[in-house]
Amino acid sequence: MSDPQRARRMATRIQEIVATTLEGRIKDPRLGMVTITDVRLTGDLHDATVFYTVYGDDAAAADSAAALESARGVLRSAVGRQIGVRFTPTLAFQADVVPDTARHIEELIADAQRADQDLARSREGARYAGDPEPYRERHIDDEPDGDGLSGRD
Repeated sequence: MSDPQRARRMATRIQEIVATTLEGRIKDPRLGMVTITDVRLTGDLHDATVFYTVYGDDAAAADSAAALESARGVLRSAVGRQIGVRFTPTLAFQADVVPDTARHIEELIADAQRADQDLARSREGARYAGDPEPYRERHIDDEPDGDGLSGRD
């Protein structure tokens, strides 16, 4: 197991290298607007999972995934040259689902807010069916008709 701080620094450096290499060296026409969002390294620093997002529809995401897989060797070579470690980690690309999950959560929150607003509108002008405070003891001074009864037999 390596030092976690070293692994974090190395993951950040791999993320920068992969992003700049994709931008500058990879000329695959299938590669769309790809953003490298995160890199996770295993404890032994031998395997790196590169998370990415693609701007566009499902077809653009599939094309970009194929382009990343075909460019994996070039990207690993660039990482090996620039990172300066004895063993260059293998790269695996995985689509990042965090933006999709966040979008889904935002939709759920919006639905809940709409339901709350509908409920608030239905409550406007509503009155209690019985006494507003049915368990409150009534005192002689609280009686509106002034007959002196406490409401209990």
